[in-house]
Amino acid sequence: MDIRFLTTAQRELDDAIEYYSAESPGLGERFLLEILNTLDLIRQYPAAWPSYTDNTRRCQTRRFPYGVVYQVLDSEILVVAVAHLHRAPGYWTDRL
Repeated sequence: MDIRFLTTAQRELDDAIEYYSAESPGLGERFLLEILNTLDLIRQYPAAWPSYTDNTRRCQTRRFPYGVVYQVLDSEILVVAVAHLHRAPGYWTDRL
């Protein structure tokens, strides 16, 4: 199943990579690898995580305080947010 990002979710990912890269050399790359591993898990087991809203699920990363918020559509997985878990919960719901 293909994975597609909303533009705002892609921007969140890019901003987080940039932030972690500025914090420590190589940390941005480790964050990206963590997100890619999380996306692989979502692709393999799209229904494994509990529903966050009616059609939306969230899979948390293991090493960073982020969750990938996504929807399983007919032919793809749509990433709605790469959400920092210390932000206000549900800040991304207006994207649905």
